[in-house]
Amino acid sequence: MNKYVLFLITVLLTLCFSNYSHALCVNVAEANLRSGAGTKFEKTWEVFKYMPFDKITKKGNWYQVKDVDGDVHWIYEKLVTSKIKCAVVKVDKANVRKGPGEKYGKTSMSPALKYDSFKVIKTQSPWVNVIDEFGDSGWIFRKLLWIQ
Repeated sequence: MNKYVLFLITVLLTLCFSNYSHALCVNVAEANLRSGAGTKFEKTWEVFKYMPFDKITKKGNWYQVKDVDGDVHWIYEKLVTSKIKCAVVKVDKANVRKGPGEKYGKTSMSPALKYDSFKVIKTQSPWVNVIDEFGDSGWIFRKLLWIQ
């Protein structure tokens, strides 16, 4: 019985932390994504600070990553970190509010547009407190974001 409980705890902990361990966030102002592991490969997308990715694999100093749309790219390892949690708007527009709810007014950042990226500060279900690359903060409804 004890071995079974220990096994279940191990599986649950693995499931809880596996997604975060595969999460990467851009930690520089701008970063180029590429079609392969190196600067000689075609640039596929230019992204900005706090853009989140799901890490697939690593080849040398390059990570192969998946973006919010499920597209696969390569990014140089020094341009990303796994130490923070990031989010990106996955819909055309998302209101950014002054507090966690529709009763709060919109901030000057509102509306955030698709692919706008943020650092996650905290969550107050179903709202997420975010900050952008310029230091402006607000709250966005969780279902409008892809969080890694």
